[in-house]
Amino acid sequence: MNERLLQIKNLKQHFQTSKGTIKAVDGLTFDIFRGETLGLVGESGCGKSTTGRTIIRLYNATEGEVLFNGENVHGRKSKAELKKFNRKMQMIFQDPYASLNPRMTVADIIAEGIDIHGLAKDKRDRMEKVHELLETVGLNREHANRYPHEFSGGQRQRIGIARALAVEPDFIIADEPISALDVSIQAQVVNLMKKLQRERGLTYLFIAHDLSMVKYISDRIGVMYRGKIVELAPSEELYRNPLHPYTKALLSAIPQPDPDSERQRQRQVYDPSIHNYNGEEPELREASPGHYVSCSQAEFAQYKS
Repeated sequence: MNERLLQIKNLKQHFQTSKGTIKAVDGLTFDIFRGETLGLVGESGCGKSTTGRTIIRLYNATEGEVLFNGENVHGRKSKAELKKFNRKMQMIFQDPYASLNPRMTVADIIAEGIDIHGLAKDKRDRMEKVHELLETVGLNREHANRYPHEFSGGQRQRIGIARALAVEPDFIIADEPISALDVSIQAQVVNLMKKLQRERGLTYLFIAHDLSMVKYISDRIGVMYRGKIVELAPSEELYRNPLHPYTKALLSAIPQPDPDSERQRQRQVYDPSIHNYNGEEPELREASPGHYVSCSQAEFAQYKS
């Protein structure tokens, strides 16, 4: 997991409103390595989804760089270059119904990318690819001629995954892909994504607010707060030894399956005023190998000890 597939350098996404500037993403720097899953977590409005949409170029970056295979995503590109880029990077959206065209059959939804990139020799080959993709995501080939409203939420998300896989991408951004699904269906979708990753060597950015599910699928986790990453660490390390007070507050909110321990559990509330930076801008520093935390120099000495 040493090859950098994606490099994000000082990425900013600011929006101008009548009330001023909203700094949705405010200076992110991190890498995603080929074959890994990086989880991105944080409360609603922290900038997770905006980060994903800026990486894939649905939004033009206000500032900073996104390098995919060493190439600047936000640089000037011809139509042919954009087409090539769009094939290599795909997105699975949060709402599996809103992201599917209700007037198109499942076959046409899945084959849209195949048609755009000319990946099928003829109509027969196109349909064979659609049937293969349906079976890959656990659906039947008979589903090809149906419409999105005829499926459950979990089935619709599988269709969305099949559509993303149709162009054989290297990297998939999954933007809260399970938040609209029942708990039992969430596990099925996540297990499917893990299986596809093993079989196809996929790399994921998995955006979510459910920390327990993120731990299950992610190799590393980045915690976002108000447009910045406040902690980044291997999944097990983050849960075993959280350093930033905001991370501790998020972890303390995870429900316990045992009713007795759930009643006795102490929830932590994050108060940003506890930091005394004295005009110093906090930086993401490496407190232990692979474990980064946003802090001042004084806090860093405390975390190291």
